[in-house]
Parts: sequence; structure tokens; C-alpha cells
Amino acid sequence: MNQRSALGALHIGALMFGLAGVLGKLAAASPSVIVFGRAAFAATALGLFIRIARNTPWQSLPTRHWATLLLSGVLLSAHWVTFFMAVKISGVAVATLGFASFPAFTVILEGLFFRERIRRMEMLLVLLVSAGLILVTPDFDFANKATTGLLWAILSGLTFSLLSLVNRASSAHVPPVQAALCQNLIVALCLLPAAFGELKDVSRLDWLWIGLLGVFCTGLAHSLFVASLAVIKARTAAIVFAMEPLYGIAFAWLIFAETPSPRMLLGGALIIVAIMVSGLMNQKDTTPATAAGNH
Repeated sequence: MNQRSALGALHIGALMFGLAGVLGKLAAASPSVIVFGRAAFAATALGLFIRIARNTPWQSLPTRHWATLLLSGVLLSAHWVTFFMAVKISGVAVATLGFASFPAFTVILEGLFFRERIRRMEMLLVLLVSAGLILVTPDFDFANKATTGLLWAILSGLTFSLLSLVNRASSAHVPPVQAALCQNLIVALCLLPAAFGELKDVSRLDWLWIGLLGVFCTGLAHSLFVASLAVIKARTAAIVFAMEPLYGIAFAWLIFAETPSPRMLLGGALIIVAIMVSGLMNQKDTTPATAAGNH
């Protein structure tokens, strides 16, 4: 893979991640069924990728790393369930922008957990995201569905941020694709009890949307992302993935006629700028790979 094809793979991966909310909304199933199916299909796709790709061998891991993977799998379960709750309640655009608050949470949580001093640019990032979320919020009436959905989306961003920090601690020891496969298997196991009673009622069309979500928007997108990192710097990859909310909003606009207001567009622009600033400031190559690949 050369630099040009790697950059193309990155954009395709970002496009696929941007489609996740759309496919989740197309599926009439509950969030628990969607997340279970997504994880099961993604684990299958990633398992095939590991089997085919010669440069991603399976590695044996000590117990402490399995414990970290278990924690990350539980956090990924919470992240996906809250994200699809937001999609069902308030639509793809609001859910995607609310989730995009994760860089601000990451700045604050890194300062708390890793005792890292928060820089001025990082404070600017928090302010940009906060201002963006205020603009995206339709009103502050918690009886409003859009506001409730945005709160679910922000919770999704928080759990994704926690997941990123756990991945940061383990990324040097666990290959990214192997970590993603294990996390998806854990997600499927976590959601199976909640989804089991509903599986028989899921239509074939819903299984199609869920299958596409798991194989393309999760397994293939993550594989493209990881493969491209062999050629492209992770900082560049993080900036490309800042396009994900734009893709999600564009698809929601075209497919569901979720026309964003000027205020929402301005808020979204501030959040996307914050994501780009976060990518530029990121000094660790492994963090974006493990974080972005799980959305």
C-alpha cells in the first residue's frame, strides 16, 4: 500500500464510520439487538482479516491484558448502546455531533487519570466543544426528545473517551486488530442476554442493515484504518477521521431529510474543528488507531 492508496483507504474508513448511525436508524430493531448484531458480524469480519493478513498474527497475552480487554469491551458496549439510543431518539445528526464531544472529555480525563497538565490549546478544545454542544442543543427542556437524545450522545462520547484511555494503556501490548476482535466478542456476550428474546422477531431487512453495520462500518473500516497506519502518520489519520461527523450529517440529510439548522451547522463546525485540533496535538501513534477504530 502506497501513501495515496492508504489515504484513500482512510477516507473510505471514515465514510463507513459515518454511515454507522444511518444504518442503525434504518434497522427497526432495539439498540441492544443492533449492538449485539454489529459486534457479532464485526468479530467475524475481523477474524477473517486476521486469518488472511500475514502481518497481523494472533499473540498470546498475560492475564492483566485480558482484564484490560474485558474492561474495554464493557466500555465499548456502553458506548454503542448509548450512541444508538441517541440515534433512535434524536436522529443521526444530533447523535453524531453529541458523540463528537469525546475529545473534550479525553483532555479532562487524561489530566485526571494520567496526571498530565492541561495545556492552553487543550482548554481551547474543551471550550470549542462546549460552545458547539450549546449551539447544537435545540433547547434545554429535558422533555424535548432532541435534548434527551443529545444527552445520550454526550454520554456516548464520555464512554468512548474512557475507552480511548483504556486503549491507550494497553495499545503498546495488544495488536489493534486483535484488540478490536476481542472487544467485539465481549460486546456480543454482554448484549446477548438483553437481545436474546428479541432476535427471533428481527426481520431479514434489519439483519441486512445490522450485517452491513458490523462488516463494513466496523470490521472493514477498522481493518482499513489499521492497514493505512503502516504508511500514513496517525496524526494525519486522526484529522481524516474528523470528517466522520460530516459524513454522518450528510447521509442523514440525504436519506432522512434531517436538515440541519444554521445554528446546528455552526455548532457542528466548532466540534469538528476541535476534533482536528485534538488530532494535531496527539503525540502517540497508537492512541488514534485504537480509539477511532472502535466507533
